[in-house]
Amino acid sequence: MPLRRLIGLISSAAAAAVILAGCSGGGGAVPVAVGEAKRGGSATVAEVNALSSFNPFSTDGNTDINSKLWHATHSGFYYIDDSATVVRNEKFGRYEKVSDQPLKVRYTVNEGVKWSDGEAVDAGDLVLAWAAGSGYFDDADPAAGTGTKYFSAASDTSGLATTAFPEIGADGRSITLEYGSPYADWEVAFDVGLPAHVVAAKSGLNDEDDLVELLRDSPRGDARKAALNTGLQAVSNFWNTGFDAKTLPGDPAVYLSNGPYIVRDIVPETSVTLVRNKDYVWGPEPYLDDVTIQFTGAVTAAVDALKNGRADIISPQPSAGSEDLFSGLEGQGIAVQRYGQSGYDHLDLNFSGPFAEDNVREAFLKTVPRQEIVEEIVGDLVSDAKPLDSHVFLPSHPKYADTVKDNGSSKYAETDIDGAVSLLDGKTPAVRILYNRDNPNRVQAFELIRDSAALAGFRVIDAGQGSADWARTLGSGTYDAAILGWISTGVGVGRVPQIFRTGAGSNFNGYSDGDADRVMEQLSTTTDLAKQAELMAEIDKRVWESDYGLPLYQTAGTTAVAGRITGVKPSGGPLGVWWNVWEWRLKE
Repeated sequence: MPLRRLIGLISSAAAAAVILAGCSGGGGAVPVAVGEAKRGGSATVAEVNALSSFNPFSTDGNTDINSKLWHATHSGFYYIDDSATVVRNEKFGRYEKVSDQPLKVRYTVNEGVKWSDGEAVDAGDLVLAWAAGSGYFDDADPAAGTGTKYFSAASDTSGLATTAFPEIGADGRSITLEYGSPYADWEVAFDVGLPAHVVAAKSGLNDEDDLVELLRDSPRGDARKAALNTGLQAVSNFWNTGFDAKTLPGDPAVYLSNGPYIVRDIVPETSVTLVRNKDYVWGPEPYLDDVTIQFTGAVTAAVDALKNGRADIISPQPSAGSEDLFSGLEGQGIAVQRYGQSGYDHLDLNFSGPFAEDNVREAFLKTVPRQEIVEEIVGDLVSDAKPLDSHVFLPSHPKYADTVKDNGSSKYAETDIDGAVSLLDGKTPAVRILYNRDNPNRVQAFELIRDSAALAGFRVIDAGQGSADWARTLGSGTYDAAILGWISTGVGVGRVPQIFRTGAGSNFNGYSDGDADRVMEQLSTTTDLAKQAELMAEIDKRVWESDYGLPLYQTAGTTAVAGRITGVKPSGGPLGVWWNVWEWRLKE
């Protein structure tokens, strides 16, 4: 489940998830730096989900694996470490608050920072990132179905949406953002995104200067005066989908790097190979010469890959019954680490189709066997594991217990088939459920929900998709409910409006509550932590009252690392082990 944000977790959260054929060509060989004597070597990482996009900021691209690949191949003003601390990267550039009233923040990229095609990372890249992440140009009215939402950004736009068009510095490497109101998450609200010179060329413009001019000349969006901007639409269309790929694109411009590694090869739905960026000196420099990502899917496949030497690092999503697999590794010189993730799996219902009726939503949720799902999937991975009873807090949050007492979650503490039958009053609705078929935990959750719902008369239809396709199906209207996960960076509060605000980038099920929107507006401008918790509790209650869906369980993480590799430190956030990829190295 974001990113950033959730990753959808899509995780989302985000953001927010596989085996052996020939390599795709088209990019050519990328030179590998020899590096210092201490540096060099290779490692292979097993991941669950397959690559689907080089743009993890878009709604469709906001998945965990896309975000991990981005982090390994890109650099920026900051990153989040394994303690959910914001670490500034002043080798890349700097950002500073230059005014409190109004809130103004200046971002400056250092000289010498460049894309892997030799073009400088500059103010044009910053302006494009702002345009995509602010929703500044949107004139869409979701309720009326009019106007246009240009950039399909997954993150919450409510903070950056209050900013004026950026002031571009005379150095050509800086911009200053001025907010129309205070913003709680200003420190993590913005970073460099996609290369502006590539987006300009691919959308029919002469160069990056023309792109900046187009953005500067385009008015702020106004739903009362909606008018299609065809030039802007061409730019946003490419930003939205032009970086999507399952194979190595024929044009290297689509997968440029400005970070530690560069993509060299892709075997579709099987692996991605990364090599060191020989020019990269504007951030922590990596030890390893190359890293291969192997898509393995199930826990058993990842463990087998580690045992057989085909993988050095694995972080599969564990499930009940998988503990014996990991415990058997610890006597073989393999380091195993277990930890709680800042994410959760959940079932969301669309506010349309069969679930447009409150009674049908309530009836379906009464059939969901949450405790059985926890027992079958989480099992003994977490002591005394219980269903998650909040849409916005994890059990470790000090506000969780008090919120649960009052948010209405007790209504679904146990399954109630008789109650569901009574609410349906003879109806037998057909319900299509979307989930990732390559994630064994989601498969098991689907089967348990399907079988239980059938007892009340629901006809559940399997609308599952493979790992590279399911995320882009979200919000398509081709299903009625979805089983997915969000995972948060643990920094800021923007993840809440990202999911629940009317029309937000990661609001896939059409949830809309005017009162909740107003509370989320307050949340975005509140810096007091206690007040933030109160507002989030209020939002949580309103989401439960709407029969939005059900949180299922907090996800757990397990990482196993072969004895030849050191420097791996798993994070509970969306990047997992990848947050410090530059520190991975061979043991001396």
